[in-house]
Amino acid sequence: MKILSNDYTETISELRNILNSSRNFDILEKHLLIAEHAASLFFIDGLVKDEILEKILEYFYSLKEEDLPESLEQFQMQHLPYIEVEVLSTMEDILKNLLSGVPCLFLSGMPDCLAIDCRTYPARSVEEPLKDRTLRGSRDGFVETVVFNTALIRRRIRSPKLCMEMCCAGRSTQTDIVLCYMEDRVDKNCLQAIKQRIEHLSIDALTMNQESLAELLLPGHWFNPFPKYHLTERPDTASASILEGNIILLVDNSPSAIILPTTLFAIMEEANDYYFPPITGTYLRLSRVLIMLISLILTPLFLLFISHPAWIPASFQFIQIQDTIHIPLIWQFLLLELAIDGLRLAAIHTPDMLSTPLSVIAGLVIGEFAVNSGWFNAEVMLYMAFVTIANYSQSNVELNYAVKFMRILTLLLTYAFGLFGFMAGLLITFICLLRCKTFCGRGYLYPLIPFHWKTLKRQLFRTKI
Repeated sequence: MKILSNDYTETISELRNILNSSRNFDILEKHLLIAEHAASLFFIDGLVKDEILEKILEYFYSLKEEDLPESLEQFQMQHLPYIEVEVLSTMEDILKNLLSGVPCLFLSGMPDCLAIDCRTYPARSVEEPLKDRTLRGSRDGFVETVVFNTALIRRRIRSPKLCMEMCCAGRSTQTDIVLCYMEDRVDKNCLQAIKQRIEHLSIDALTMNQESLAELLLPGHWFNPFPKYHLTERPDTASASILEGNIILLVDNSPSAIILPTTLFAIMEEANDYYFPPITGTYLRLSRVLIMLISLILTPLFLLFISHPAWIPASFQFIQIQDTIHIPLIWQFLLLELAIDGLRLAAIHTPDMLSTPLSVIAGLVIGEFAVNSGWFNAEVMLYMAFVTIANYSQSNVELNYAVKFMRILTLLLTYAFGLFGFMAGLLITFICLLRCKTFCGRGYLYPLIPFHWKTLKRQLFRTKI
């Protein structure tokens, strides 16, 4: 790390060259005269609180020569009662703070720099996230400013054991990452492993924020679609995970928190489970598990029975298709899987004022006219409608797509090899779940594999708090 030169003029000139302040309109330098000493204040326009900085500078202008101490440490103790102040002595620290929005003050005759953290970031209000909504409970959610997110957690956990360590990653972005954990409950080996991986990250930028960080921390096979980490936008969920001994990673510019380590059962949990009485929470939890299993096997099982009508029990003969099948069922299912994703993507990019009429038109065209035209059979439309709705029973988008990919794979294997293909599809799904690597070596299917009944009972049934 390069130590600052004792020559004030040389330091200022070097900083100007590094920052290209003559070309960057938003990197500003203000020339000051403090106690008859030349001074320079560097800051980024739009990232400072003007009122606070104005009051500090107003006080600096009133200082006399005899008021000026010999070092910046004494200066900030005697003449700067502002809360967040730090003396910096290396160019790397100065650049990191300055480019993060912290104003840096240089005073002639003193070799160090005074960082006055009066920055402010453009931020939206703390409101309930669109994805993790609840019928009851708090209505606040994480935002893109990491300091606001840590404050939301601190508000809920008022314990001196709560630790929040700051680190950064990315040579160009220097993205701030905060590790939140309870000192007396966290797995020390897991915590140390996470710290070491973050410290040894060799990357230029975290271009996709928490997604880039998660892929670097949890490398794995690309063909295994099941999520290896749990994302949440709810501060209450993150706080509850911290109290359970987990580690939360907050990434600046991201409104989501990464929960590590995690399991499949933890990913499937929702805040609604805990905002209702135990019996209601248990019903909601078991319903999600059952619906996910049905959505995985429904269409492949239907295709298997239609291909072998003799296997259909007498009481279920009504599931047979009565109308003429113009297009093979396998193609009907695949086309509808693709069409549903197309409608979902269109809904994301459709303006709010047009979403309702377009949804009605899409429902009429694809639902009624597609059946009447002979492209699709009514039974196929019915089962795909259930599968589509079932996908939204899980709040985790990655898990929904993982179930979708496994369902399509099982569907193709069933079409090609019949019963053996159906069983092979389920076996591949189970192997993917079994071999899904999580952080710190915890099993993805724990507490089912390895089996631990007390923990499994708590995961499946909502017990009294």
